[in-house]
Amino acid sequence: MQEELQKIDAGRAAEAGPAGSVMKRTMDILVSGAGLIVLSPVFLAIWAAIRLEGPGKAIFSQERIGFHGKPFTLFKFRSMVPDAEHDGVPALCGETDNRLTKVGAFIRHHHLDELPQLWNVLKGDMSMVGYRPERRYFIEKIKAENPDYERLFRIRPGVFSYATLYNGYTDTMEKMLRRLEMDLDYLEHWSLWTDVKIIFLTAVAIVTGKRF
Repeated sequence: MQEELQKIDAGRAAEAGPAGSVMKRTMDILVSGAGLIVLSPVFLAIWAAIRLEGPGKAIFSQERIGFHGKPFTLFKFRSMVPDAEHDGVPALCGETDNRLTKVGAFIRHHHLDELPQLWNVLKGDMSMVGYRPERRYFIEKIKAENPDYERLFRIRPGVFSYATLYNGYTDTMEKMLRRLEMDLDYLEHWSLWTDVKIIFLTAVAIVTGKRF
């Protein structure tokens, strides 16, 4: 499996070229670093709102699968009640999920819960733009329908994605499979300009309060 993933990554490197990879990573470091500094008051406000609403940590962490098919710890602002999956069974979050807190529903609808992932980008776990990282449980379900999911491991998962912008959050298998097709299209047609456009359009959508 490890050898297969290395071949996949080598294929991606040949596809994008060394310059593309270096430029993408450089942009990730610059944008995530600037974002952590400029948005620090927003971080503080969201952290305080979550803590004032009730008990539980403000930052939520969860294992996801990313670059090379390796697990990493993803960080988000907590949008659900503590111990939301108390039965141990992974569950997708829907629009009217009763596990969402009031603050959580707001930050999730406006994708503000994703802001701590700027730290994941700075660390190198993620990119500013890519596919949305998923849990292994759901990856196996997606692969049962479309094994091409493994091709996504050629690149780092992203905070922003073309699929999230136009497909929204995925709360059904149908939307997961549609998201995969969009992610694969992004993989095949990647360019730095595409990343810039996705970041810009997503930022505008968030600032203007558009739900997507």
